[in-house]
Amino acid sequence: MTLHDYLDRLPLIAILRGVTPDEVAPIGRALAAAGFSTIEVPLNSPNPIESIRRLNEALGTSCLIGAGTVMTPGQVADIASAGGRLIVMPHSDPAVVRAAKAANLFCVPGVATPNEGFAALANGADALKLFPAEQLGPAVVKAWRAVFPKALRFLPVGGITTANLAAYLSAGADGFGLGSSLYRPGLSAEEVGTRAKDFVEALRLARAG
Repeated sequence: MTLHDYLDRLPLIAILRGVTPDEVAPIGRALAAAGFSTIEVPLNSPNPIESIRRLNEALGTSCLIGAGTVMTPGQVADIASAGGRLIVMPHSDPAVVRAAKAANLFCVPGVATPNEGFAALANGADALKLFPAEQLGPAVVKAWRAVFPKALRFLPVGGITTANLAAYLSAGADGFGLGSSLYRPGLSAEEVGTRAKDFVEALRLARAG
């Protein structure tokens, strides 16, 4: 399956920043039960490689599991060794993008300008993480949509909530990365599952409206 296949199922990426290996599997199962198919564990979480490994054991290929906050090419190999298949970055370092693609992993670099976006595509990016979304806003998404390839997936990240998701979607966003509004340390798997269902419903209403 491609990145697009997973995003077609549900274009919401769960960002589990701060999750621990001991809690990650129940949280991952709760997300999957709500319909999520893409999950990232940021590398500034406790023992993130082990969490990625445990998510893969719990969910298998039914979900696309990967890492966020990937900063260097060397981290790509560690992620791949744990079964991670998705590299998400806060920046668009071409060396990291090329390392991810050389390892046959999906790569979503973070960009905040059109120049960064087109450069990331030239290096093989599979989609673009528009970050931080609060800084860019729906108006910028709409402007970018007019000049980037129509098939390209725009994924705003940063401050996305059930309340503002529709505005980004109508401006041309194709999906979203969900951070603290979906998961933060201390939440139970049940609480994360409830929040996940709320986002799925907000997406449904935004698409219908």
